Amino acid sequence: MTIQITIIRIEGYGPWTLGLGSDREGALQMLQAKIYYDLQRLFSEVDCLVYANRFDEYFAISNGLSIQKHLTIQQQLERLYGPLSLSMSIGSGRTPFEANITAYKARKECAVVDKRSKIFGKMSLHTSSCKRRPNSNNNFVQIMHIDVNDSADLSSRLSPYEVTTLISKIYLGLSRRFLKKGAMTFFIGGDNFMVISNDTSKETAKKIIEIVTKDSGVKLNCGMGTARTGRKAAEAATRALDTIRALRKVEKSRTFYEIERL
Repeated sequence: MTIQITIIRIEGYGPWTLGLGSDREGALQMLQAKIYYDLQRLFSEVDCLVYANRFDEYFAISNGLSIQKHLTIQQQLERLYGPLSLSMSIGSGRTPFEANITAYKARKECAVVDKRSKIFGKMSLHTSSCKRRPNSNNNFVQIMHIDVNDSADLSSRLSPYEVTTLISKIYLGLSRRFLKKGAMTFFIGGDNFMVISNDTSKETAKKIIEIVTKDSGVKLNCGMGTARTGRKAAEAATRALDTIRALRKVEKSRTFYEIERL
């Protein structure tokens, strides 16, 4: 079983921003927000999901997405952001972190899979035809959607910035511990996190969440979803998290729930 990750990067971003002058920060923040919006929109339309890694770099869960469809997305982005050059590096692996390393090495070694654009990847990862879905029968995505059990209570006791500091501590705790298992954690806003967690068992996930809960003093809920694509796995994980909330109404206390859509 494998997961496919695509790393989208704005090339030459540093030098390009310097050309905008010193009074550039507001314009850059608006540009970065717009790029993320368009990336999420375009990848979501083909059943993928994008996470912001840094503001000049993004991770897409791209299971089942062919080279041809990557190229189509890249061409659409070029029409929207002419002066900027965006590259894509595709990698797959047993774990998300392994897929990330494969994509990183492909770019580092300039392993171009499409001469028309900056799309990198190992050809062995894909079928010979760019129009076919790569190893779609063997690909799956496991995602965890984690949130704070009672964020309203935090907001009643702490100022907004203190809440942010605490959320950052939780984020760091989840990121460090899940990375040891080959999983990658992303903060998605508010008090929510998503962990791309292929090959992480329920028992391991529960243990990590228990440790972070103890370290932070904040109770966490986790919905785990498994599906063939990133978007469907995230939907299943969120549905699982919603189920935990729904169970409270019938006095069934639970902090972990799983839904599979394979």
